[in-house]
Amino acid sequence: MTALRGLWPEVQDNCTSLGLMLLLVLFMGLARVVTRQQLHRFTMIHTFVLEFLATFQLCCCTHELQLLSEQEPAHPTWPLTLVYFFSLVHGLTLVGTSSNPCGVMMQMLLGGMSSETGAIRLSAQLIGALCSRYCVSVLWSLGLSKYHLDERSFACRNPIQVDLPKAIITEAICSFIFHSALLHFQEVRTKLRIHLLAAIITFLVYTGGSLTGAVFNPALALSLHLKCFDEAFLRFFIVYWLAPSLGILLMILMFNFFLPWLYNNHTVNKNE
Repeated sequence: MTALRGLWPEVQDNCTSLGLMLLLVLFMGLARVVTRQQLHRFTMIHTFVLEFLATFQLCCCTHELQLLSEQEPAHPTWPLTLVYFFSLVHGLTLVGTSSNPCGVMMQMLLGGMSSETGAIRLSAQLIGALCSRYCVSVLWSLGLSKYHLDERSFACRNPIQVDLPKAIITEAICSFIFHSALLHFQEVRTKLRIHLLAAIITFLVYTGGSLTGAVFNPALALSLHLKCFDEAFLRFFIVYWLAPSLGILLMILMFNFFLPWLYNNHTVNKNE
């Protein structure tokens, strides 16, 4: 009984974090509904707001997930379960948005998005990432949980635990694998596709999380590690911006030139 009482504060803190994330998803969902109803006639504004809301939701939830994962780093089962669950939630609620500059770049390079739309989406993602960081700082300053330390959000907690070449390779491979799956799972039924992508994200976080955090999203990296970008800009820019972009370029080169039969097969199936 005493042991259960000792665990109760930790359970409360975990529930508080979960509640905050679910409330955030709910509010962002309501905001998307209003946006689609009121701004559907203004295409560019509509696109910008939806991408902003999606990136804001993803970044805020990831801040909280990162916070929970740091409490028991030796026992990653619970954090990985949450990563899988919220990957499903994001997959279901953020349909039609990418929340990732690499995803926008992939669509632009494949001819699926105009440069104007791409620029709007990229600007929305960057603004959403920065706003999410300051929103999280405000929420943590309320002290709703013992995990929420206001000063924590302003400190640089370097997630890169390997040398620069290995960090670049890790982020590039993660980006390559995820976006390859994203591209080639388009023909899979929606319910199954979301589970497959969530499983891949969880696997990448498990394998690469201890090396670089396995972010493979430049906007998310900016939100999570803004202070680190300020202190060691070049290193973080290379690892979290250039490396994922390199993964996208390698993927497109491979499927367009080195493995044209696979890409052509994907195109034929899509047209059918």
